[in-house]
Amino acid sequence: MSIFNNGTNAQYVSADIALQNSDIYSVVTQLSGDLATAKYKADRPRAQNILDYPSSTANPRGFWQSMFMQALLNGESFAYRWRNANGVDVRWEYLRPSQVSVFLLEDGSGLTYNVSFDEPQLGMLNNVPQNDMIHLRLYSKNGGKTGMSPLSALSNEIDIKNLSNDLTKNALSQSVTSPGVLKINNEKGLLNWKLKASHSREFMNQMKDSNNGPIVIDGLEDWTPLEINSNVASLLSSVNWTSTQVAKVYQVPDSYLNGTGDQQSSLDQIKGNYANTLNRYAQAIVSELDDKLSASVTADIRPAIDPLGDDFATTLAGLTKNGTIANNQATWVLQQLGYFPEDMPEANNPTTQQVVIQPAKGGDNNEDGAN
Repeated sequence: MSIFNNGTNAQYVSADIALQNSDIYSVVTQLSGDLATAKYKADRPRAQNILDYPSSTANPRGFWQSMFMQALLNGESFAYRWRNANGVDVRWEYLRPSQVSVFLLEDGSGLTYNVSFDEPQLGMLNNVPQNDMIHLRLYSKNGGKTGMSPLSALSNEIDIKNLSNDLTKNALSQSVTSPGVLKINNEKGLLNWKLKASHSREFMNQMKDSNNGPIVIDGLEDWTPLEINSNVASLLSSVNWTSTQVAKVYQVPDSYLNGTGDQQSSLDQIKGNYANTLNRYAQAIVSELDDKLSASVTADIRPAIDPLGDDFATTLAGLTKNGTIANNQATWVLQQLGYFPEDMPEANNPTTQQVVIQPAKGGDNNEDGAN
């Protein structure tokens, strides 16, 4: 039984089409780039090796960003696991959703896939067991069997944005079709259309010949240049409203799409909200990798949200100050992260010194002489 597209009438959305929308392009490239920056660690060397070097035709970051970008656009992404006779992963091949059909086994015990490879010598591969596929699912409404595209929640917004873009372009083109109005104060009555056309042509020729110089008209003519209508100006200022909707669907602060954002939110709050969103996506990815690789996989998103490590260093400084950890422990952690070099020499003149306070002996040294 085919369960592709969750049994709905929704059609596959091409990444080329979706990425033509600047708002979607902005949020998807940022999220996929940050997810690819995160560190994925497995507790088994073979699993870690394939995570570090998954493809033979692309660098690791390019492969993972493509996987994550497609998952963000379509709700799911696929890779075929090429393995040797011992079942060890040799390489993974990225597959477009249009190359894969997903089926549920008759007894409901698992999934099977039909895969159409681009390589002519491979052609179509039917009944691929689910253990031979990496199937990332970020969103699902059928129990996690397949994914659903978040773009389905933006269908109305995208249609409105496209119509708005077309309307704006038409309004702008029409606003500059006629450069102005030439009024003829004819005391003898109305001019016929031939005279109107003749005056228009002669005036336009005069404008061309003037080379941006002054236009000369007589006392019976009035020239009024056209300006962009206020309605068109209002339209131009409102075409960015969809960025807020795109940010809402992908659960990121709209300030990340160059919007005004929540003026009451601090930078730390915005960064915290984005970190929560990134972690939700990372956990969905880790769940699939953990299952297919039979290893414990963890995701460290700190390199994505704190690339320089300054925020983490500030946190460690606070923990050291209140005595939760010692100075040498904080230094060791920062060295492991590469914030400090491993061969950094020890400080000769520590900035802080421990002061030992000896308790007073007896009470005879009381200055007040009290007993």
